[in-house]
This record gives sequence, structure tokens and C-alpha cells, in this order.
Amino acid sequence: MSLLKDFKEFALKGNVVDMAVGVIIGGAFGKIVSSVVGDLIMPLFAAMGGVNTTDLKLTLKEAVPAVLDEAGAEITPAIEAVTWNYGAFIQNVIDFLIIAICLFAIIKGIAAATNKLKKEEEAAPAPAAEPEPTAEEKLLTEIRDLLKNK
Repeated sequence: MSLLKDFKEFALKGNVVDMAVGVIIGGAFGKIVSSVVGDLIMPLFAAMGGVNTTDLKLTLKEAVPAVLDEAGAEITPAIEAVTWNYGAFIQNVIDFLIIAICLFAIIKGIAAATNKLKKEEEAAPAPAAEPEPTAEEKLLTEIRDLLKNK
């Protein structure tokens, strides 16, 4: 039972929950960025130069078609081409750069907002100290204390 209790404490800690939310939001954010790159930015490059980067590849070994006998039975199976898909790599690098720039902007914005709040708190006047009791209040307090002691 102690193991279950320990796991429950671990799983419900604020840091673990925050991290889980961050991972889920990050996954969704990654899909958005991939869509921005794949659907908005890369078509602009393709329109300018007529190149689709995801299709860029270097063929290392050509494909070999299947060899069939006269009856149509396969003697040697077909072998697919071996390619080095550097266009997909370029696409992923662009995705990464856009994500990094977005996160940098978000963190910069949060830091600026935090600094602004700190400056506002520092500039706010300190709460005024309570005024000293008047002579009448001091006298009444002494009388009250004397009556309590009797």
C-alpha cells in the first residue's frame, strides 16, 4: 500500500502535472508549426523556385524491377531504390527554427511582463504604518488592563 501512496503523491505533484500539460501543449504546438511550415512557408519556396523540398533526395541505389518467368511467376523480387531524403531533413530544420523562434518570443514576452509587474510592485507606495494611539487611547488601555487584573 505504501508504494501506491508514494506513486499517488508523485503523480499528483504540481511539477508532474505541469510537465504533462506542457508536453501535451507542445505536441499540439508542434502540429501547428508543422502545418505553418508545410502548408504556408514551403509552398512559397516552391512557387519561387519550383522546388518542393520534401521531394529532394539523392538516389544511392536504383530500384530493380521484379524478374518474371514466361508463366508470370516471380523469379526475383523487386528491390526499392535506396534514397537519401535530405529534403525531409531541410523541412524538419525549418520546423525546428520556427518552433525555436516562437518559444523565444513567448519566453521573452513572459520575462518582459514579469519585469513590468516587479517594477510596478516596487514603485507602489509602501503601506502606511498604523498611527500611534492617542493619549486618550493609551489611558483607556491602561484602565482596561487594570480592571482585568482585579
